[in-house]
Amino acid sequence: QLTGIKAPHFVMLVQEYLANTYGDDFMRTGGLTVKTTLDWHLQQVAEKAVADGAKRNTDLYQGTNAALVAEDSTTGQILTLVGSRDYFDTIIDGNCDVASQVLRHPGSSRKPFAYLAAFKKGFTPNTVLFDAETEFDTTGNPERSYKPHNFDEQFRGPITMRNALAQSINVPSVKTLYLAGIDNMLTLVKAMGISTLNERNRYGLTLALGGGEVKLIDMIQGYSVFSRDGILHRQAIILSVEDKNKKILEAYKDESKQVTDSEYVRLINDILSDTTARSPLFQNSLNLTIFPNQEVALKTGTTNDYRDAWTFGYTPSLVVGVWAGNNDNKPMQRHGGSILAAVPIWSAFMKEALKNKPFESFPRPSPTITEKPALNGEYMINNEVHTILYYVNKKDPLGPVPQNPEADSQFKNWEDGIIAWLGKNPSFLISHGGS
Repeated sequence: QLTGIKAPHFVMLVQEYLANTYGDDFMRTGGLTVKTTLDWHLQQVAEKAVADGAKRNTDLYQGTNAALVAEDSTTGQILTLVGSRDYFDTIIDGNCDVASQVLRHPGSSRKPFAYLAAFKKGFTPNTVLFDAETEFDTTGNPERSYKPHNFDEQFRGPITMRNALAQSINVPSVKTLYLAGIDNMLTLVKAMGISTLNERNRYGLTLALGGGEVKLIDMIQGYSVFSRDGILHRQAIILSVEDKNKKILEAYKDESKQVTDSEYVRLINDILSDTTARSPLFQNSLNLTIFPNQEVALKTGTTNDYRDAWTFGYTPSLVVGVWAGNNDNKPMQRHGGSILAAVPIWSAFMKEALKNKPFESFPRPSPTITEKPALNGEYMINNEVHTILYYVNKKDPLGPVPQNPEADSQFKNWEDGIIAWLGKNPSFLISHGGS
């Protein structure tokens, strides 16, 4: 059995690329000299972080595997790729490359893309949505009922889009996707390099919470656009290929383009890099997300059944993503979610990768003030509390107040959810002087 391959999943990915580009025979017999983007030091750091983390997860949560990808977001070059904790471990199907080959549900790590689409449409981080038990199906068929719950089974009432994203609250995130529009979000994520969401008829509002499968390496590309202020750099694993006569067959060339407006990206980065805003979510694990003299943005995700735990974190020049779970899709034990199963792996890698790096900060967004009080954070207007749909037409958020808000299919459900929440929290209206 061969056990001496260094960075085996990365090597296999390079071989696959060469075979597809030059043909299998020429790849094997052409005497090619290939220089890759791999950073061997960081690859060793990543392999150790994945192996140690997966061992810990096996003991604590029955999650036997993990994967990690790191990209230099200024160039698109893949610096590390670890597809499993051990390529040669047949018990966990270790030769399967979860980093670049396997489709998994990304959980809440999808949420920033929904909020980005909403901000592009005119909503702001200060816009308040109600975190209340809400029915999102309008067919009247109980079998199609969709009532998402939050990770902690609590409902918080009014919450800004900023805090809803930072604390990864589910109900307002589903509302955000509805306001942004599913098609708008799908167009956006495709432009940002996520290529697998192509079956439109399969997707509904669950997209906000991770419906629709993705690859880890594609999600890294999507997050690299946040890292680079809206610019996408095409991913690369090859620096150069020479034949046996030293003829250069190909050489790395940066290919980049602005795929979304930087101002809205800056709003997302400002939220995801705010350690105070995310502290209620991370609690005792918050220290794992903070690095000396560095500004780091972060988003996690866990699928409902604990089959997948994710962490994506980035600076203005480095994007790192981690997946943890089981290759056979068995769920991990309860609480084997992103913060406990994936964040420690990601943090161990980032701690070493950012060591001695110069300080970088994200460009700051401009203030977001609109002429509409409901978009600026006011939710009790004329001493009344209503859903955002009472004040805003989702097709034209900055336009006139809806003359007939009941015409929106979700209006009654959202309004009913608020009324029920207020009924369970009577002190809220008393303390706020509303009706």
